[in-house]
Amino acid sequence: MATVRSLKIKTSTCKRIVKELHSYEKEVEREAAKTADMTEKGADPHDLKQQENVLAESRMMIPDCRKRLEAALADLKGILVLFLCLLYL
Repeated sequence: MATVRSLKIKTSTCKRIVKELHSYEKEVEREAAKTADMTEKGADPHDLKQQENVLAESRMMIPDCRKRLEAALADLKGILVLFLCLLYL
């Protein structure tokens, strides 16, 4: 049964995932700038490879986070519809 508490939980979940997504996007920007800087300065190839791995790992988190956000939003929409149906019946 849809309750106000469950709506708050689902809403908070969506907010948390949005914050997480923005955090990953900022991290990718930071790591890309760091990688470009290391390349420009002629850093050690091993260090550069490690930095590229960090950047790739950060980039992989964004699609995963988007999928989780889509699932959380779908869940929130479903429970909202149920709540509104119960409210107006």
